[in-house]
Amino acid sequence: MKIVFMGTPDFAVPCLKALIQQQEQIVGVYTQPDKPKGRGHQLQPPPVKVVAMEHDILVFQPNTLRTQEVYEQLKQLQPDIIIVVAYGKMLPLSILQLPQYGCINVHASLLPKYRGAGPIQWSVLNGEKVTGVTTMYMAEGMDTGDMILKMETQIGENETASELHDRLSVIGAEALIETIEHLKDGTIVRTVQDDTRATYAPMLSKELSKIDFTKSAQEVHNQIRGLSSWPCAVTTLLGKRLKVYRSELVKDRQGAPGEVLSNRQLIVACGDGHAVHLAEVQFENAKRMKSEDFLRGRPLAIGTICGQI
Repeated sequence: MKIVFMGTPDFAVPCLKALIQQQEQIVGVYTQPDKPKGRGHQLQPPPVKVVAMEHDILVFQPNTLRTQEVYEQLKQLQPDIIIVVAYGKMLPLSILQLPQYGCINVHASLLPKYRGAGPIQWSVLNGEKVTGVTTMYMAEGMDTGDMILKMETQIGENETASELHDRLSVIGAEALIETIEHLKDGTIVRTVQDDTRATYAPMLSKELSKIDFTKSAQEVHNQIRGLSSWPCAVTTLLGKRLKVYRSELVKDRQGAPGEVLSNRQLIVACGDGHAVHLAEVQFENAKRMKSEDFLRGRPLAIGTICGQI
């Protein structure tokens, strides 16, 4: 079976590696163009490109798939199936209809919940206890195609979106290989999505970053976990910006919202009679560190208020 693989970031790498390990015939990889990174703004290849080149797989990096040139290019590759994992570009109908066995997508949610670009982060932001991966046939809509296979996993109480991302990328590879096996032996079952149960997970923005300690401790904790990799939850302390990367719930610790309740750990009161331990932080113009180390270098009086400028 000839496969064209389309993917770009780290999330897609385990899927590509699994296909290679299974010795599938990958006739081409499509990924986003190289982008400048770092202080020197040197062009850096996407993670998927790096893996493809390590295994001498043909790589294509068009700016768009919506050209006749790309269509003819794909037609010459004669793929039996196109597999799409976090590619970052929409496939036009002409390409969706090109392969004999269609286009299959690996999506990091239990569809029809969390269609869209940010399913992992929003599942954490919304306090979900369970998530997973869905493989599906691609259609013209955003993650609207018929579902093939689902794999579920529990979300840890303190698990961050970035940690969940890494776990789901591995689960996604397992789901993909099982899906291909079903495709080969003719046992695939298509399940139409119930659009009335669909929810949308849009891209994240910096507007989500500001912590409001008048909210419940669980909401604040979810915000910190969900924004852990980007854009990061943010508050202010002593008039300076404080990024928060990791937190823990602290039950039955009352105080005014934003009030620091301990001088040994950065425990901050929330609006529901509970608190959050800001376990890993980064003060303005300083390094990222555990809150205990932060307080050793900057002792705080109990009663100091976070969120005040």
